[in-house]
Amino acid sequence: MTQLNDLQTQLKTLQTDGMAAIDATSTLDDLEQLRVKYLGKKGQLSQILGGLGKLPAEERPQIGAIVNEVKEALQMGLDNKRIALQTAQTQVQLEAEVLDVTMPGAYSPQGRVHPLNSTIDRVIEIFVGLGYTVAQGPEMETDYYNFEALNTPADHPARDMQDTFYLPDGNLLRTQTSSVQIRYMEENEPPIRIVAPGRCYRRDTVDATHSAVFHQIELLAVDEGLTFTDLKGTIKVFLEAMFGDSLPIRFRASYFPFTEPSAEVDVQWRGRWLEVMGCGMVDPNVLRAVGYDPEVYTGFAAGFGAERFAMVLHQIDDIRRLYSSDLRFLRQF
Repeated sequence: MTQLNDLQTQLKTLQTDGMAAIDATSTLDDLEQLRVKYLGKKGQLSQILGGLGKLPAEERPQIGAIVNEVKEALQMGLDNKRIALQTAQTQVQLEAEVLDVTMPGAYSPQGRVHPLNSTIDRVIEIFVGLGYTVAQGPEMETDYYNFEALNTPADHPARDMQDTFYLPDGNLLRTQTSSVQIRYMEENEPPIRIVAPGRCYRRDTVDATHSAVFHQIELLAVDEGLTFTDLKGTIKVFLEAMFGDSLPIRFRASYFPFTEPSAEVDVQWRGRWLEVMGCGMVDPNVLRAVGYDPEVYTGFAAGFGAERFAMVLHQIDDIRRLYSSDLRFLRQF
């Protein structure tokens, strides 16, 4: 009987001490250590249970019932304390991460589209609206695509080293995006309508209106029955969409090896005429080079520098400003 009383006392003391320790703990890690201490496989409750074997058989159910009560009390205390600690931890985290929407935000300067890029985007948008497809090609070209297929003979001035950047392997940096037209026509049957934007290279002396590296945009249309009137009308519609109806425009007869007849287009800018575009009807030899029958199909083409258009559109007086990266200039756009 004395042993039974001792076990009962030990169990009551265990429950009292355990509940007090659980109530006093302040972290989830300490709480887990208490669980192991009291309810673990080698915990204090398991050690007390080891003494049950010494009790008479008739006394064991009585102690077993008390053990279950102590175990349930401690387990409930652990669970309740765990919930309380987790709730408190979440509340602290929420308070630490609270956002005061009345505070001023950190200043983050916004970027702007470069005037040259915005001009190219605007040109493409206009021609896509007219039913044209955007086409592109390589910047490093062969002599065939840059000159020969465009009806440019070997003795043409455009082949001179002063105009073209030739590479050691015999290729060159394209002087115009007209090469894209040839590549596109080789792979597509008429009717076609394309606009080809891209970077070009020429050995030009850099000044207020010229740059050795520049952006050119070409357009090409090939179909049955196209005439110079279609070309002139397309350019007029494009320029009016680009600059407005009030900008004076004129066409001047000119010469290009890959168009016949050919013309240059000028706009009035800052009190003088500024050439912005070359154009003409596609030369029959160019059509033959890509396998088109010039007796069936005709076409027109035009090409212009995006920099010149940006200058007119934004009233920029020097092409070099577009490449200066001067924030005082760029912040105006």
